[in-house]
Amino acid sequence: MELECAVQKYAWGVRGFASSVAQLAKAMQPELEVTDDQPFAELWMGTHPSGPSIIKGSGEALLDYIKRQPGVLGFPVIEKFGEHLPFLFKVLSVNQALSIQAHPTKSHAEELHSARPDVYKDPNHKPEMTIALTPFQALCGFRPGQEIARHIRELPELKEVVGEEAATNFTENPGEETLKKCFSNMMQASPETISSALTQLLERFSKMDSGEGSELLRELFVRLHEKYPGDVGCFSIYLLNYLTLQPGEAMYLGPNVIHAYLLGDCIECMACSDNVVRAGLTPKYQDVTTLIEMLDYSMGPAEARKFEGFKMDNYTILYNPPVPDFAVDMIEVPTGVEQYTLRPVESASILLVVEGGAGVAEASPSAPGDAPSPPSTLQRGSVLFLAAGQSLTLRPHSDSQLLAFRALCVL
Repeated sequence: MELECAVQKYAWGVRGFASSVAQLAKAMQPELEVTDDQPFAELWMGTHPSGPSIIKGSGEALLDYIKRQPGVLGFPVIEKFGEHLPFLFKVLSVNQALSIQAHPTKSHAEELHSARPDVYKDPNHKPEMTIALTPFQALCGFRPGQEIARHIRELPELKEVVGEEAATNFTENPGEETLKKCFSNMMQASPETISSALTQLLERFSKMDSGEGSELLRELFVRLHEKYPGDVGCFSIYLLNYLTLQPGEAMYLGPNVIHAYLLGDCIECMACSDNVVRAGLTPKYQDVTTLIEMLDYSMGPAEARKFEGFKMDNYTILYNPPVPDFAVDMIEVPTGVEQYTLRPVESASILLVVEGGAGVAEASPSAPGDAPSPPSTLQRGSVLFLAAGQSLTLRPHSDSQLLAFRALCVL
């Protein structure tokens, strides 16, 4: 069944048709108005109440259809998660840094939701997978100890917000406890200390040559400060890994892993939740104390944060994280291939076409109930819901490669 999906216009999104989200959404919904002054940040595909998908042709919410026909989820999904689609599938177009954040474990999410349901709106965890569509910049996890220690030694302004004692303890004994103290001091430094340190470093950067400035991430620091002036989160780049995923590269963000998206377009899939604990680089509610206590303070190189996929066939790579809630197929069919069949899987799945198009040769078996028939042609922006056990045979258009992503469960 073809879906129409929700668009989120968060302030950090890319504006107008420069946004992949706007391009895909407009292709799916021609009546959608796209203006150059509006940010188009996220495309949501799934049943989350903050952005539910609608079945094209019938106008019924996908959530309501699943309630009527729970068998489409597949027995293993129902057995594990109940009669609910366990994942939320997204496209993101990021123009400026999202918040420094982490996602709680399932048990912690339940505690947070019980204590503050106005802030933490559901009791579910939110592990997530990111696959780059363009070069995609992010902060993820804590740097190796020697890199953090070098930044503390080379940046007196960083030492100022971390605190002399904590800085010394870490450089002499780089470990999780000494790192936690540094991060805690930094995130809870006084406004006066933060303002002074930011001003001093900006002044010093203005006098550096390009080589020295590059070593100290000058361009990134200045860019963050322009968007979030006075925010201590600007200093986080010296504690966190800064990496750029190339198209098709992925990273997995498990519970309590600190991260922030900075720039670029990506596919994202996660457990069906919107639980985020934030602190820094955001105008939204910040729960600094909770974030400090929950974080995983293990340290390691940026490359270790990348997540390898598994080649299923000549054209499909499966990114299968260590949680049952979701996995993602990346499907790249080059020009000249006459036919390709998506394998049947034991869960419901959602397919998004990002590039190219294809004729639908066969969809079998048919979706149960009174579901609309599948479209005869898929194009950029097409989104399909497939019931468990359904396969789809496609005839890719000859003029361009077909690039699609599919969210599913591997149980």
